[in-house]
Amino acid sequence: MFYRSYSEKKDGAIRSFDLHSFHVKLLIICILLLCTAIVVICLFPTVWVFLASFKDIREFRREVTIFPSKFDFSVFVKTWNDLKFVKYYVNSLIMVIGCVICSVVFNGLIAYSLALLKPKGHKIITGLVMWSLLIPSTTSVVALFVNVNRLGLSRSFIPIWLSYGANAFIVVLYKQFFERMPSDLFEAAKLDGCNVLQVFMKILLPLSTPIISVATIFTVTAAWSDFLFPFLILNGTGKETVMIAIFSFRTSNATDVEVLRAILFSIIPPTILFLIFQKQITDGAAAGALKE
Repeated sequence: MFYRSYSEKKDGAIRSFDLHSFHVKLLIICILLLCTAIVVICLFPTVWVFLASFKDIREFRREVTIFPSKFDFSVFVKTWNDLKFVKYYVNSLIMVIGCVICSVVFNGLIAYSLALLKPKGHKIITGLVMWSLLIPSTTSVVALFVNVNRLGLSRSFIPIWLSYGANAFIVVLYKQFFERMPSDLFEAAKLDGCNVLQVFMKILLPLSTPIISVATIFTVTAAWSDFLFPFLILNGTGKETVMIAIFSFRTSNATDVEVLRAILFSIIPPTILFLIFQKQITDGAAAGALKE
């Protein structure tokens, strides 16, 4: 039963005929146990937050047990209403949608230029894009914040949207994917009268669904969990996102248990997104990162 999934494998690291070796079977069991241990370690913080959210403040501070005395889901509804989480979810949704649009369109245009149009100096620009991957994003926050204030774009979602339209990692994924497409397709589109922008919008984007899906998922996850730059731009505007709200709750009259429930609310959307599209994440990332 345990080794049945390997019985018909003809390729891969472990194939069906490898199961005749006792050492291979032992290795499979060791790998399974190791992966199980890693899963338990990774999921334990989330499980602990979930279980601790059922406790009241007195039980949370005095009891050392992991499991609560009772499972009452009404406390989540109360915290949701008391902290007015609908407002922060809507703000985060607006921010995420704008970030996804800018990420897909602007990063795609940059990659389209570098991979297919190849203007003069494109190798230098490609090198700069690759070098920017080595620079931590937090080092540019101060300069970015100063420029946003000079342009008068503070206290709005616009600078946050635009910042996701210049993501070097997404550009590299797009570029590698575009370079694998046949050039004859674009030559035929030009002969039919399409200009450069029409080739991108009508030909390239419809054929790039796999990599667009990956860019969308990565952008949603990053934008939803982003804190520092949105905090500098949106704090005190009434447009605070979920992450900014959690920070504000921690310094307000909200109890520690309510903060834990707020944290649980914040991780639900990206978790659901990953569970639904985990196969697309791995397949699309591999498709964008490898060249034939």
